[in-house]
Amino acid sequence: MRKIIVIEFITLDGVLQAPGGPEEDTSGSFKYGGWVVPYSDEASGKIMEKQMKPSDLLLGRKTFEIFASYWPEHADNWQGINDVTKYVLSKTLNKSDWKNSVFLESLAEIEKLKKSEGSDIKVWGSGKLTQLLLKHDLVDELWLKIFPLTLGKGKKLFGDGTIPAAFILTESAITPSGVIVANYKRAGEVKTGSF
Repeated sequence: MRKIIVIEFITLDGVLQAPGGPEEDTSGSFKYGGWVVPYSDEASGKIMEKQMKPSDLLLGRKTFEIFASYWPEHADNWQGINDVTKYVLSKTLNKSDWKNSVFLESLAEIEKLKKSEGSDIKVWGSGKLTQLLLKHDLVDELWLKIFPLTLGKGKKLFGDGTIPAAFILTESAITPSGVIVANYKRAGEVKTGSF
C-alpha cells in the first residue's frame, strides 16, 4: 500500500489559497496571492529541496494546470518532476501534453491507487482534493509549513467534512523567518480524557 502525503503552505488561520503568486488563484476576490514569498530564506529552501525529492504526485485539476504550465520548462528547479507520474483528479480534464500525466475521475480510483504498489504519493496544494482525502481518511501524513500571518479570508486547509483524526509529530523545524515546519503522521482515533 502506498502512503499519501499532503504537503501544504498554510497561514496561522489555515488559509492555503494562492501561496505562490498574485495570479495563482484569485477566486473569491482573493488579493493576497504570493503570501509565502516574503518568508523565503535559505533554511526553507533546504526543507523544500528535501520535500521535493521525486515521488509520484496526486493533484487537483487547478494545481495540475498551474504545475503543467510551469514545471515542464523549469524542471532543473525540481529534479525528476517530468519523470514521475502525475495523477490528476478531474471530471473535466482528461489529457495533457505533460508526460506521465494520468487522469482519475473518482475517489474509488484514488483508493485503488493507494492500495497499489509503488512510491509514496505526494499531494501539493490541491485544496479541494486534500479536503476530499481528509474526509475519507486517505491522508497518511501532513507536511505543513505554517506561516506567521493571518489573512482572514481565502480557501482553508480544513473544511466541512474533515473527520476526527489523531496525528503524531514526526519532524519539526522553525526557519529564521518564523515559518513552522511540522510533519505529522496519522495515529489512529482521537483520544479524550479529563483532568
